[in-house]
Amino acid sequence: MADIRRVIGIDLGTTNSCVAAVVGGYPQVIPNAHGYKTTPSVVAFMEDGKLLIGQHAKRQALINPSNTIYSAKRLIGRKWDSAETKRARSVYPFTIEAGEAGEVLIRQGDRLLPVQQVSAKILEELRKVACAFLVDDVWDAVITVPAYFNDSQRQATKEAGELAGLNVLRIINEPTAAALAYGHAQKRNATIAVYDLGGGTFDISVLEIKDGVFKVLATAGDTFLGGDDFDNRIIDHLAEQFLEENDIDLRRDRTSLQRLKDAAEQAKCELSLLKQVRITLPFITQGKKGASHLEMTLTRDDLDRLCMDLIERTLKTCKSVLDDAKIDKADIDDVLLVGGQTRMPRISDSVSNFFGRSASKQIHPEEAVAIGAAIHADSLVEASSETLLLDVTPLSLGIRTAGGVFTPLIAKNSTVPISQAHTFTTVSDQQKSANIQVYQGESPFAVENELLGEFLLSGVRQAKAGEPEIEVEFSIDANGIVHVSATDLDTGLEQSITLTTGEDADEVGYAHADNEAFEVKLAHQSKTDELKQELRLSLHRLRKQYEAKGQNLANDLQKRILSILDHGPGFIQGDDGNAMTKLKREIQRVLQRFD
Repeated sequence: MADIRRVIGIDLGTTNSCVAAVVGGYPQVIPNAHGYKTTPSVVAFMEDGKLLIGQHAKRQALINPSNTIYSAKRLIGRKWDSAETKRARSVYPFTIEAGEAGEVLIRQGDRLLPVQQVSAKILEELRKVACAFLVDDVWDAVITVPAYFNDSQRQATKEAGELAGLNVLRIINEPTAAALAYGHAQKRNATIAVYDLGGGTFDISVLEIKDGVFKVLATAGDTFLGGDDFDNRIIDHLAEQFLEENDIDLRRDRTSLQRLKDAAEQAKCELSLLKQVRITLPFITQGKKGASHLEMTLTRDDLDRLCMDLIERTLKTCKSVLDDAKIDKADIDDVLLVGGQTRMPRISDSVSNFFGRSASKQIHPEEAVAIGAAIHADSLVEASSETLLLDVTPLSLGIRTAGGVFTPLIAKNSTVPISQAHTFTTVSDQQKSANIQVYQGESPFAVENELLGEFLLSGVRQAKAGEPEIEVEFSIDANGIVHVSATDLDTGLEQSITLTTGEDADEVGYAHADNEAFEVKLAHQSKTDELKQELRLSLHRLRKQYEAKGQNLANDLQKRILSILDHGPGFIQGDDGNAMTKLKREIQRVLQRFD
């Protein structure tokens, strides 16, 4: 089979994973040994030391819940103390612990496994599936990730691929891959929106396809919103009713919880075709009065009611991505539904209503991403390929500057690869070093964003504050992975890092200065610019306080705050220093009312 390219595309999914390859010029999904085109993203560790992956692992989950790992993608590249990890700890039947560097580890007996190792087992299985189908060894692959994955999550996914023995040619965004599959099939110019709601994540991307060039205009998403959350709503609904009737919380028992999870997932799928389903779980638990059984009816209307707020969250993100792309709904030629969760009728209807056009089902929701990844993999090794992919970075990248402010160097939705350099200066006389802390996110406060890494630039020329010049350069490669360097322009001294997932602190170059002030700030920043930044931060604090406590305030004060929040950003666009100062003082007086 000499015409088969020895490269594959892999959709590493939360619930299911998929592998594809271009065969004889046509992309196709590769079925596994069971004949299925998708493989459950489940890994089970057995008492005899045997490892089960995919269908076999999923089938035995009921009798081995604490040693069956699923939805690992929701944990990959995350910190132990993140809000998402805390939520995961409350619903997963297996044990999650913290590593020395704050990373997430999964306990299996006396072992603690990084999440990358679990994902690597799934990737290794998919590689074996491809090798058997292609009758040849395959080592090169393109792996997809949610568009809104940050640098840590992308790095961790790449590491998982390398642990699986793969040469990861590229990490690309899932909606972009789906668009490649669409473009390959349609072969026409269009502006499309890709609504991707999978098992654990949600993405929305707007792309322009023109003469073989796939240009991402904007992307947004939520890396902890997906089918698992819809399942959990059903689980809680069933458990709460059972608790009310039997005074037993089924969620406190791992085996009962696993049975609830299986029943919830099955009921959700059946409600895509039926108006109602009957859920029967005999001998679900043993109570004081003996064995208890669960029998309940769940309707499609019940499911819609339980999950409507989750759907609304996705639509808010759709609105923001259109704003970022600077286009109207009318400019969209096609809306693609990607991800298994989009089979839910209410989602298809809601998306269609939002965009004012029927959501397209021209591509397979669970296979399109792998097909697109295979197309891109083929284009990377095929010199005659006419496909060009221009993707974007989903989140702003920058550093912490004086006062804990986040100063972006590369704005979100910038086309990658990209490099940007900015010059900063010292804030203290005779300052000897500068600690460069790299963050990713959209908050004006550095601590509210994701800390990707930090390093110490020592040997800065000692001089008065504001004289030394320190150039910080960010580079984002085609994988969306970040590289940072800092150079003292006076001495030529340079320090740089490629940000990693934090498992090897020495390699990353983490360091902290002594008690002297070592933060940097924008060079030659005018008083007006500083005032704008202060006003921006004040507005942010006011918005946060109002969202948390506004309902307890008097109506006249609420109106006053809403007026400030509505008109405040307009002052930042202008240059009236007196007006900005007056508004900042007004905000400070209002903030005191929350104390």
